[in-house]
Amino acid sequence: MSEKQSLGRRYDLDLLRYLQVLVEEQSVSLAARRLKVSEPAMSRHLAKLRTVFGDPILVMSGRRMVATAFANRIRDRVQVLVREADDLLSEGATLNLRGMAPLFTIRANDLVVGAFGRVILLALRQDCPNCRIVFSPESEETASESLRGNRIDLYIGATDDLRPEIMRKTLFETNFNALVRKNHPIFEREITPKELVKYDHVSVSRKGKQNGPIDTILKERYGLSRRIALVVPTYYSLIESMKETDVILPLPEIVTDRLPLASLGLKTFSFPFDLPPVRAFQAWHPRVDADPLHRWFRNTVYFAIREEQDRLIERTKGDMNTKL
Repeated sequence: MSEKQSLGRRYDLDLLRYLQVLVEEQSVSLAARRLKVSEPAMSRHLAKLRTVFGDPILVMSGRRMVATAFANRIRDRVQVLVREADDLLSEGATLNLRGMAPLFTIRANDLVVGAFGRVILLALRQDCPNCRIVFSPESEETASESLRGNRIDLYIGATDDLRPEIMRKTLFETNFNALVRKNHPIFEREITPKELVKYDHVSVSRKGKQNGPIDTILKERYGLSRRIALVVPTYYSLIESMKETDVILPLPEIVTDRLPLASLGLKTFSFPFDLPPVRAFQAWHPRVDADPLHRWFRNTVYFAIREEQDRLIERTKGDMNTKL
């Protein structure tokens, strides 16, 4: 028997839970924060996982860590194992979901609702046909305040303004593309930062802010600035009228990858510099963490979003292969 096989027997549920969270967060520090342990302790757990499975689990890619191919292959199986173990250990009675009619309130922006609202509803109603969902719009109240005040059941977004006690779980990462009309003059030459700032831009901000990470990079790296001609409150506000103007609208890939660009007369391009990815997560208050109904609710939402993301990635790869 090999050393790997021998060591493979020396694990427990907690070690699988560390594996699950490390692969989901793809970060030792974020995994440590989520499980409320120190970073050195999480690093030791990662080292043990590497020995047990004979695989690095996480490797460096540029400035951040990414899961290995092996870790990604076993991710879903590990998630199911941990979730089923949690169900077995639950002290609550078995839920009769088909006999319940719960109302769940999710706070999310139009990006999340547009990309995942339908799949979330279908996934929840598969087990609980009478459940209802309210997507609560963003407001001046922080997500932490809404969760603490029991005004929402779940937050989905990317805010960095959460109280330490709020629990979270990473859902996906997305990058930004630029959306323009199909025959935009920017395609007539190489797209550079200097070319980019020749045109008017749209800023998406519920609070009316004009500047963001794009402006910071343009100023600090190239000494350039954009002309913000319009500020809109939601990502979908201008999409259908983009073909009638030369403005440039930054949009996350989870939006642009779902748009019928050809029929809308639109086209996307990558920004001529690296932008930090947006990491979206779901968050909930610890008072409902052990509640069987809430756990079923947030786990169903999590897997619905992850499966939809995986489906879209496979479709995008297929489209690229077709073009090649």
